Order: sequence, then C-alpha cells, then structure tokens
Amino acid sequence: MKLRKALGVAAGAVGTTAVVNRVLESRADEFEPLLSGDQRTYRWRGFDVAYTEAGDPENPDLVLLHGINAAASSHEFEAIFEQLAEDYHVLAPDLPGFGHSDRPPLLYSASLLTTFVRDFLADESENATVVASSLTASYAAIAAREVEVAELVLVCPTDSSMGDQNVWLRSVLRAPFVGQTIFNLIVSKPSMRHFHADHGYYDMDNLTDEILNYEWRTGHQQGARFAPASFVSGFLDPQEDLGEVLAGLDVPITMVWGEDADISPLSEGRELADRADATLVVFSDSLLLPHVEHPDEFVDVVRDQTAAAEIEE
Repeated sequence: MKLRKALGVAAGAVGTTAVVNRVLESRADEFEPLLSGDQRTYRWRGFDVAYTEAGDPENPDLVLLHGINAAASSHEFEAIFEQLAEDYHVLAPDLPGFGHSDRPPLLYSASLLTTFVRDFLADESENATVVASSLTASYAAIAAREVEVAELVLVCPTDSSMGDQNVWLRSVLRAPFVGQTIFNLIVSKPSMRHFHADHGYYDMDNLTDEILNYEWRTGHQQGARFAPASFVSGFLDPQEDLGEVLAGLDVPITMVWGEDADISPLSEGRELADRADATLVVFSDSLLLPHVEHPDEFVDVVRDQTAAAEIEE
C-alpha cells in the first residue's frame, strides 16, 4: 500500500507539473515584437529567423546582436533602437532559438550561432557597423574574419560565460516535465529580477514592467528552454580565444564597459582592449547593460561622439 500510495503521489505530481507548464505556456501566447519597425524573416538552414528593420535603407547598415541569457532577444536594444534608426539602416535579429525566431529542440552550439551571425551579416547587410553584446560579441568577432564590416562596437564582450561544458546539466534542462519545470523557475519574474539585480542593472528602477513582462513571455514560449540549456551548460562558449581573434582583425573596434560590472569586470575589459588595440569606453553607474541604462550616451558612442563617457585609448 505504501508503494502504491507513493507511486500515486508521484504520478499526481508529474500530472500537476505538466498542467502548470501548459498553463504558463498558454498565458504567454500574446507575444508581439517589442521593437518598432518592419518585421522580417530571414530563412536560414531550416530556421525562420525573425528580425526587425528600421531606418532609411540608403543609410549605412547597423546590425544589433543581442546577448545570451534565458530570456534573450533583440528586445535588449529597445532603448536605443529608434534613435539609431534616425542615422542608420538598422537590422536587429533574434538569434536562432530565441525571441520570435524558430526554437526547435536542437543541441545549440557556439559554432551554430557564429555561423548564423556570419551568414546574416553577409546576406542581409553590407559593410555594417555591428553592435554585439556579451557572449554574442565573440560570435561577431569570429564572423568578422570572413565578412566585411565597418566597425565592431562590443558591449562587455566575453568568450566564457558558464564554465566547462556539462552534458548532464544540458540533458536535465532539455528533459520534458523536469527540465521545463526548472526552466519555468529560471524565467519566473522573481528569478529574472534577481539576475538583473545581481549583474544586469546598476539601478533596478531602469528595469521597466514592460521589459520584464516581455522577458516573461519570451521565456515561456514553446521550445524556449533548448537554446538556454546549451548556454547554462557551457556549450555556447566559443573554443577560440576572443583576445586573439580581435587582435587578428583589421577592423576598428570599440569596447563599451560598465564600470561596476563584476561578472565581466572592467579589469578584463582593459586587458582585452589592450590586446585588441581597441578603444575602451567606460560608463559609470553601469553593470553589463550600459546601452540599456544610458541609451543616449551609448548612441553617441555609436555615432562616434564619445564626450559623455570616459574613454581609454
């Protein structure tokens, strides 16, 4: 009887978990793009990759590449998108596995996303200025060895995020029921607020309800856990050293760093900028999202008007 009761409780728990997961997914159905512009689709290797386009096509191309996290998408650039579209022809894709792009249950990898960045730049832009955030900055740097770009503007770039690769952790997060339940906890609003306060935002008043609600919705779309499962288990870290890649490029490079960033500290930024012979622009009162918390000043950096920030050559 005890065994039968235990099995009944376990079955009930699994059933309840499945119902909760489905309810959360259904509540996230209303999911419209956050960026204002024309919504386009780039067909790539079986993916429908969503991107937003704005600005005069006759202006220089500017490609915005969002960073990687559990609720990542091009919404990261909402605070600067319209301003940049005044001067540039702006393209902001959702990487495969994120946002409004397809999210099939693949084993996502750094090489897959790097190849996507390379192909998107080659097919959809011409000699673009590329703004790339965090881990995606390494994909952009590697792609720039094969695709002509005008300039790289890299926000707290890194080639290492979650440590060594962990097949077990990736498998758990990809698993039905258990993996979905764990991921739902990761992309809950309290959890996302915690992560933002810990290393994203210097001033949490800059995290609006609109952004948090959007991140909750994108984190609860069907298939949302598969690309982040590869991220948190270390499989989205490229194998190449970012400093060496940047040092080998014949492209102007500007690095933008939050003075108070701790996951990717400013000391690492100075070392990386020195190796790459890059301009380092430092924003005070900022962690990993200087472009979000100081949008006007960041736009000036992209426009090459850097008086508002501290510049280190």
